[in-house]
Amino acid sequence: MKKIVLAYSGGLDTSIIIPWLKESYGYEVIAMAADLGQGEELEPLEGKAIKSGALKIYIEDVKKEFVEDYIYPTLRAGALYEGKYLLGTSMARPLIAKKLVEIAEKEGAVAVAHGATGKGNDQVRFELTVKALNPDLSIVAPWREWDIRSREDAIDYASARDIPVPVTKERPYSMDRNIWHLSHEGGDLEDPALECPDDVLLLTVSPEKAPDRPTYVEIEFEKGIPVKLEGQSIDPVGLVERLNSVGGANGVGVVDMVENRLVGMKSRGVYETPGGTILWQAHRELERLTLDRITLHYKELVAARYAELVYDGVWFSPLREALDAFVDVTQKTVTGKVRMKLYKGNCTPAGVTSPYSLYNQELATFSRDEIYSQKDAEGFINLFGLPLKVRALMEKQSGLR
Repeated sequence: MKKIVLAYSGGLDTSIIIPWLKESYGYEVIAMAADLGQGEELEPLEGKAIKSGALKIYIEDVKKEFVEDYIYPTLRAGALYEGKYLLGTSMARPLIAKKLVEIAEKEGAVAVAHGATGKGNDQVRFELTVKALNPDLSIVAPWREWDIRSREDAIDYASARDIPVPVTKERPYSMDRNIWHLSHEGGDLEDPALECPDDVLLLTVSPEKAPDRPTYVEIEFEKGIPVKLEGQSIDPVGLVERLNSVGGANGVGVVDMVENRLVGMKSRGVYETPGGTILWQAHRELERLTLDRITLHYKELVAARYAELVYDGVWFSPLREALDAFVDVTQKTVTGKVRMKLYKGNCTPAGVTSPYSLYNQELATFSRDEIYSQKDAEGFINLFGLPLKVRALMEKQSGLR
């Protein structure tokens, strides 16, 4: 029998895909789960996969690779999709697909499969990665083929085959969790007119339940990479986990947004990214201190394009690699310490220092100084405003005003 490797999460969709692949294609199904920091969600996967009909399952611990090779490059780039989304799911999919290809090659499989729907972005992210890394592999996307049309149908399909799933008709949210974030879609969230229900949030408390006193954290960066927390060196995975804990306890990092999917529709999602929010804000504040004006402003353009590439699933592309090269140059001086204040859902800077600071207090002061001649501003304004003056004179002479 030919083999197929399935990107397996143990959730509703991938649980029913195992028997469906066997019944529809006659494949031997090998499940592959990537440990991206889901925690206790991974514990029952082996038993569930085998019970669902898988030949075997690989559980790949990729947390360190995820943080160092995907999260940190995106953080250094300053990528933020549509000004709000920190790309937690988007960054993870290329890595999962990369491991999917590696297992397929190891097992001699002829195809890979995923549980992404035909309406979503993940199908693109998975499949572009497979095409980039091994174009000879076939790709099966059940949601584009089978007769199941809703989560309710999928729950009934699982129930008929005695397959346990973590979704019920009473709590039909689709969730994706990794060390960077936890996303929620579906159910009541499909109506953007409704406030996010209280029972949705799992990593963060509501601002009302957060402590009445602020919490401070100090993060130290080297060339745009966070390396210390509260003055202590810490490994990348541990750093993100600790910031998730302190950020979540203070209600930091909840984003409720209607976003533009790549496939053309709008969707509503609620994202919990406590540690990521702290890191993004801190990194951004350090860049404000260490990057000159034209570089900082141009990097904002690059950040927006980088975010689109990651969101669209074009991780393994020459353009993303080229943008990384640009980012590397900008990060040479992004070294220093940032103190962040966390209070009832807010995350604000409370002090930043760097050996490469471009802030010169003697120049910026409102007190008396000896190094800046205010008279120089007159000539600058005359030259900077010359095009406006020339146009105004023309309009006056020609009778346009």
